[in-house]
Amino acid sequence: MQKIILIVFVLLLSACSSFSDQVDETKNWSPSKLYSEARDELNALNYERAISLLEKLESRYPFGTYAQQAQMEIAYAYYRQGDQPQALAAVERFIKLHPDHPNVDYMYYLRGLINFNDKVSIFDFLSRQDNTERDPKAAREAFDSFKLLVERFPDSKYTPDATARLAYLVNAMAQYDVHVADYYYRRGAYLAAANRAQAAVKNYPGAPAAEEALFIMMRSYNALDLPQLRDDAERVLRRNFPDSIYFKGGKKNEKPWWQIW
Repeated sequence: MQKIILIVFVLLLSACSSFSDQVDETKNWSPSKLYSEARDELNALNYERAISLLEKLESRYPFGTYAQQAQMEIAYAYYRQGDQPQALAAVERFIKLHPDHPNVDYMYYLRGLINFNDKVSIFDFLSRQDNTERDPKAAREAFDSFKLLVERFPDSKYTPDATARLAYLVNAMAQYDVHVADYYYRRGAYLAAANRAQAAVKNYPGAPAAEEALFIMMRSYNALDLPQLRDDAERVLRRNFPDSIYFKGGKKNEKPWWQIW
């Protein structure tokens, strides 16, 4: 009997301890207290804890500026944590709920950054993997977000950086097409190579990759025994890049164009 009583007593103590552990210390915190603590956690790079506090803030005080600020901070915390799907979902939710918010320009900028830093994207052409297997979807989505920001909020403090990133993305997408064109050429798919190189020149005028794209077009048309198209591509290359190293039988070996940041 004593053993049974002892076991029950131990179980009760365990239950009480468990209940005590589950007590939420933030239960009576004000919205300003919750937000302040969440900001401290963000600054300390404790993103999971920051997100937890911000979600409590939003759920307990769903109306007012603190709730809106919490929604923006949640998106940022997920972004810094590297959780792209959650970050994008949070951004889209905020834009949908608050399309006229004074800081909605920041959310468009953040959406661009989230896609811009996507690791499974066009930027993986810097790795040694076969880049033709990569889908530049994230780069295109980043481009669309930054472009929308620049068009809708030309005076935003985020617009200058977004503009610079747009130029980077144009170059990146053009280089991706050139890489694919070169991939086709090296495998004897000359028509596909010419078409892809032509797309790079047409879709991304002024991009540094246009020089190599025109050279691939020349070689591809030559392999296809299409002298007129070959000569047209050469004429455009000479007019736009009169000192091109490709006329000297070499390849580019300067600092990569993508080393901006």
